[in-house]
Amino acid sequence: MGWLTKILKGSSSSHRISEGRYHDRYENEEIWEEPPSTEDALSDFDQEEIDRAIAFSLVEEDERSALSLVEDDKKSTRSSVHEEEGSVSSLEEDHNDAVSSPEPEVRNKGSNSPSQEDQKGKKVIDEDPHLEEDEQLAMAIQESLNINMNSPPRNSHGSLFPRLPSFFPSVYRICAGCNGEIGHGRFLSCMGGVWHPECFRCHACNIPISDYEFSMSDNRPFHKSCYKEHHHPKCDVCKNFIPTNGAGLIEYRAHPFWLQKYCPGHEHDGTPRCCSCERMEPRDTKYLLLDDGRKLCLECLDSSIMDTHECQPLYLEIQDFYEGLNMKIEQQVPLLLVERQALNEAMEGEKHGHHHMPETRGLCLSEEQTISTIIRRPRVGAGRIIDMFTEPYKLVRKCEVTAILILYSLPRLLTGSILAHEMMHAWLRLKGYSNLPPDVEEGICQVLAHMWLDSEIMAGSGGTNASSSSSSSSSSSSVPVSSKKGKRSQFEKQLGEFFKHQIESDTSAAYGDGFREGNKAVLKYGLRSTLEHVRLTGRFPC
Repeated sequence: MGWLTKILKGSSSSHRISEGRYHDRYENEEIWEEPPSTEDALSDFDQEEIDRAIAFSLVEEDERSALSLVEDDKKSTRSSVHEEEGSVSSLEEDHNDAVSSPEPEVRNKGSNSPSQEDQKGKKVIDEDPHLEEDEQLAMAIQESLNINMNSPPRNSHGSLFPRLPSFFPSVYRICAGCNGEIGHGRFLSCMGGVWHPECFRCHACNIPISDYEFSMSDNRPFHKSCYKEHHHPKCDVCKNFIPTNGAGLIEYRAHPFWLQKYCPGHEHDGTPRCCSCERMEPRDTKYLLLDDGRKLCLECLDSSIMDTHECQPLYLEIQDFYEGLNMKIEQQVPLLLVERQALNEAMEGEKHGHHHMPETRGLCLSEEQTISTIIRRPRVGAGRIIDMFTEPYKLVRKCEVTAILILYSLPRLLTGSILAHEMMHAWLRLKGYSNLPPDVEEGICQVLAHMWLDSEIMAGSGGTNASSSSSSSSSSSSVPVSSKKGKRSQFEKQLGEFFKHQIESDTSAAYGDGFREGNKAVLKYGLRSTLEHVRLTGRFPC
């Protein structure tokens, strides 16, 4: 039976926490202190804000230059006005001098001489530069007003650069844990939200997560240690966390029925495995070591059958089971419980049989041999079998079957399923079914073992008689319920289901494929019709 190898991710990916601090000062001027980052790591938003600040700085510099030009123009204009006033004063003095002298005044009044026209013409020419200067002054003042009107507004601190908006405006800075507003002090940014440090808690232990890294599962935060404790698989044998392999993945073995998980290394480090239920024995668990090297867990030991005499009641029950199927075995065939060595020796001396199982646990003999059989239940001491009592048993050929051998120390349900299988071999030989292909003979024997397990499990559960599939209209039968009274323990029920699972999931051609073909034929045509078809054709009906 194959075991499952499973590979999982080593752990959930680590997530990091960004920590910040919020201050409130200078008329609610907000400052965001975030973890330092390099210049190369600036976001597009930060670069845009820097370009904007540079542009505002250049505008402010141009404004100061324009204002200084206006001041210079005002100064030059005032000096020009002073010079003009001085010239006017000098002209007035000259005019007064001219008035005090009568002759020039009489001369001027009396004639329009060219010299007077020249003097008047010069006066007009002297006044034009002052007019131009007045116009330039007016234009400079107007430009100054335009610059002041078009310049960007200043904030309350006199800066042209506008205040940057807060990265986390207080109206949106709501704790994802308690849904309360985050005020002054530290806060955490992670999992797409912001948190009070005391609100960001591990889902397992409910303690705030103060580590820089944390794990997540189902969108819930965990301490890395808590995540490992709750989600990292543990070995059912050594109870430790199953280690990761070289690729960082968790690799473990799992039993296909019991779902027992264990480290792959336990398959090679001598960890005992029960020869009956096939479970690995956990550390510090007691088990029984048999003389032939097999290990038996204490749960399987509870219902184990240890000697030939102890097995006789079970043999009679299975004979009744066959009789209920109208397949009574008339001849008295000896049943012997033997050790592994005696079973192997008998198998070597047997000419018939296929024996495709990895370990032979039962045998239907047709030859005369001398077999060493267990006549009394051995004693158990210090975890070992002691005082094994055996005696030789000479087989005499009275019919096609000389004996049925079963391996000792197996649980009752496993011993019974093996016995039901070997009794079907005996029935086929005694009824003249000879030279059958291995998959047909072993397959129909497994079908009878599976049917007996079904009846035992139902009887142990307090069920009623289980009906087998009907054959033809003239031959139908019901599967008899075992005569063993009383309900099974929960583990024994599971053990019976496991033995059925072993038969159903067998991968060998003779036992596995043969069972599935035979069981399908029995379910479709019934047991008697299937057996009749096998006797005539040597094959299962389609």
